[in-house]
Amino acid sequence: MNINKSLYKGTLKSVILKLLASEIKMYGYQITQRAKEITLGHLQITEGALYPILHQLEIDNIIQSEVQTINGRERKYYLLTEKGKRVQQNSAEEIKLYLTNLQNIFGDAF
Repeated sequence: MNINKSLYKGTLKSVILKLLASEIKMYGYQITQRAKEITLGHLQITEGALYPILHQLEIDNIIQSEVQTINGRERKYYLLTEKGKRVQQNSAEEIKLYLTNLQNIFGDAF
């Protein structure tokens, strides 16, 4: 069964923060592939959706980036700041409450 992509749209920021919290640092393509892997292909984050969120998170000092050269190629890694760790924890709590409310609404469907 395919999941309507718009269901994920409102949670992409939280998903990205959670993925970054689970690793020390990740680069953009790695984030997209990890999300795809964890969700068995149901969540496919496009570059057009990912990079504007990463850019805004960096502006808001929630993440920071660092460039490393690997095999002669530059790769930009993203990692949570201290502020970002707090934001991610709050975001996770909001998602848990949201899921609890959905479970209360849909009951046995979960």
